[in-house]
Amino acid sequence: MPGLPSHEICLKNGILIILLRNLRPPQHCNGTRLKVTQLQQNIIEAQIFTGCDARETVFIPRIPIIPNNFPFQFKRTQFQVSVCYAMTINKAQGQTFCVAGVDLGVSCFSHGQLYVAPSRVSSSRNLYVHVPDGSTFNIVYPEALR
Repeated sequence: MPGLPSHEICLKNGILIILLRNLRPPQHCNGTRLKVTQLQQNIIEAQIFTGCDARETVFIPRIPIIPNNFPFQFKRTQFQVSVCYAMTINKAQGQTFCVAGVDLGVSCFSHGQLYVAPSRVSSSRNLYVHVPDGSTFNIVYPEALR
């Protein structure tokens, strides 16, 4: 089903994860990064990794999903998280990172992305940019400059 995580996820203590849906806004929203501290059958215990609520302990339950686009009914339960080795520029918006790498192998596709990516890092010394061809396109809407 589109928008849902894979049928199986392999987690262990210490791994970074990202929420895929709002659990308890505004603290536990889609895009929040967390560090797993304990795994149980139906609950993930984790600490918020960044922001004002950093180090706050969070309990993430399995959520029942009942699709209605099948001729029969069934229910499955899922943790609405994904492993977070990397994230999109859009998910990074509004967050601050100590260190970040930006891969510009494919040019940005939306206005403002080239600004957002490097502006998320607190120090330019900790920003690593990969531009394989030596240049990239900055998407700018002329209307925004007027």
